[in-house]
Amino acid sequence: MPVEAGLVLIHAFPVDSSQWGPQVMAFRHDLPVLAPDMPGFGGTMDAGEVMTMEAAADYVAYQMRFSDMTKAVVVGLSMGGYIALAFAKKYPELLQGLVLANTRSGADDDAGKDRRKALADRLKAEGNGFLADAPPPLLSADAPEAMWDRVKRVIRSQPAEAIAAAALGMGARPDLTPDLANIKVPTLVITSSADTLIPPDATKPMAEQIPGAELAVIEGVGHLSNIEGAEEFNRVLREFIVKCDVDLWSGGTSPSGEGRG
Repeated sequence: MPVEAGLVLIHAFPVDSSQWGPQVMAFRHDLPVLAPDMPGFGGTMDAGEVMTMEAAADYVAYQMRFSDMTKAVVVGLSMGGYIALAFAKKYPELLQGLVLANTRSGADDDAGKDRRKALADRLKAEGNGFLADAPPPLLSADAPEAMWDRVKRVIRSQPAEAIAAAALGMGARPDLTPDLANIKVPTLVITSSADTLIPPDATKPMAEQIPGAELAVIEGVGHLSNIEGAEEFNRVLREFIVKCDVDLWSGGTSPSGEGRG
């Protein structure tokens, strides 16, 4: 018998929950959707000096409970994937399914940690303007300029201190590859062929290491695959949600008969 569960969407770095606009619009009439801003992002309370991935996972669990959501298909992209993996390890009882998009399970090497610290130091010293003007390759080389402009505006709207705290938290994250074998819920791994930030070769192995996991490759789009390849992302996500035995509302109404706006 299908269970009533929600959809939780965990955003990437260095953007906020507005990243998930295409998915909120596509799924909000089918099931409860929660797209929280991680601590410090999107106007939320400051995370402090370092936003660890475990602390962010705790925040997601709190937001679920505050929203009376007892089970969810949890979707994490990039940094959101790191948080989703920490969530799966600490809160398996809250999972109905897991989607890991454009992310990886391993920790940063020493050079990667140094780059994160250097970025955090520069953000604290200069603000976020340089990052908004020249962001990492979040989209493909073929992405429309208007899409790049929207991404840059979102980056610019985040506090430099929050971006720095998240960068340090990502640098401090542990290698969760050994824990992949312990994931017991249906899992979908998504990558995209034009992602140069976390290339497919870094993401695909998780599909082999998580028991029964599925792999989807979205062709021709970059790192923020849910934005640049929104139609295909939504298609594979919808198919996966059905496989998770989630009770989808029919006719755009909740079980009480009230529409979800």
